[in-house]
Amino acid sequence: MPPFIFTYRHPADYVAGDAQEGRGRPRDVDSDVSGAWVAFFERIGPSVIDPGQPVFERTIVGEVGVSTNLGGYSVVQAGDLASAEALAAGCPTLQRGGGIEIGLLAELPADHPATLLKARSVRPL
Repeated sequence: MPPFIFTYRHPADYVAGDAQEGRGRPRDVDSDVSGAWVAFFERIGPSVIDPGQPVFERTIVGEVGVSTNLGGYSVVQAGDLASAEALAAGCPTLQRGGGIEIGLLAELPADHPATLLKARSVRPL
């Protein structure tokens, strides 16, 4: 199954919690919101390739819409775009006025510069 990226777009006034100085981690996250995200990831878990990370500092390049901010990303596996859309349908950000951009990630040839860069940057834990 091909990989798809979900980019979570939260409403511009959404605050997940105050970031700790220099650590980029929420200090006080609303437990209802946190629980909704846990439930969402439990439901889509078998399809998740990379759960991603939340985003606390951001900037934009080009036009992404003034009413939302980048909130994070995940990479999932799905049979097609419609299946990926069905996975995203239960995301908590939708109930708060946000959205999700979904995109099919391209398969690149082994000699493509991005593939070579990725191979160089992958380090064992």
